Order: sequence, then structure tokens, then C-alpha cells
Amino acid sequence: MGDSTDQLDRAFAALADPTRRDLVARLAIADATVGELAEPYEMSFQAVSKHVKVLEDAGLVTRSRDAQRRPVHLNAEALDQMTQWIERYRREAEARFSRLDALLARTAEDDGNRPTSKEKES
Repeated sequence: MGDSTDQLDRAFAALADPTRRDLVARLAIADATVGELAEPYEMSFQAVSKHVKVLEDAGLVTRSRDAQRRPVHLNAEALDQMTQWIERYRREAEARFSRLDALLARTAEDDGNRPTSKEKES
């Protein structure tokens, strides 16, 4: 498997957890420290830090140093990669449904052109 496939696997696995999805949603609004991210949760700072570490290992977030602060940043490129993957399969599914719709329309049209049993008897 390629490096990008492994990255996608880690990213989707990381986002399988609702707390991590919430952290990503909050980081989409603004960068925050782990302490700031931990505030609304009824879990320890260490537990939130582990969630951030999973997101970091998946390439979804990065940390930097800003004086005494270590803000967590959302990595938009990783989300773009996931979006591109999803979009590819969404387009394929839409094309498949369009072909099915066309087939059903042709079938309905063919059925409309066939004589009914009463018309056959006349």
C-alpha cells in the first residue's frame, strides 16, 4: 500500500471517534492549546492529549511553539486529501445511479409501448 493510502487509513480511523471529530470541528474555527481543547470535556487533560496525539499521528493536526503556548493547528491539506477520496467515489456512485435511472426510464418507456392484454385480444 502507498504512503497516501496509509495516511488516509489513519485519518479515517482517527475520525471514527466522536471526541476527535469534535476536536477537529473546534480546530476548524481556531487554533487552541490542549488545555483549551480539554476545557469542555469531562475527561482528564491526559485523555484529551492522547486524542490530540492520535490526530497528530494521522496528520490531521500539527503542534507548534508560540512562546510558552503550544497551539494545535488543523491540517487542512489532510482534510483535502480525504475530501478528494470521498468525492471520487461519490462521483462514481452518482454515475452508476444515473445509468440505472436511464435504464429504468427506457424499461418504463418500452413497457408503455407494449400492447396490453386487452389490446392483444381485440
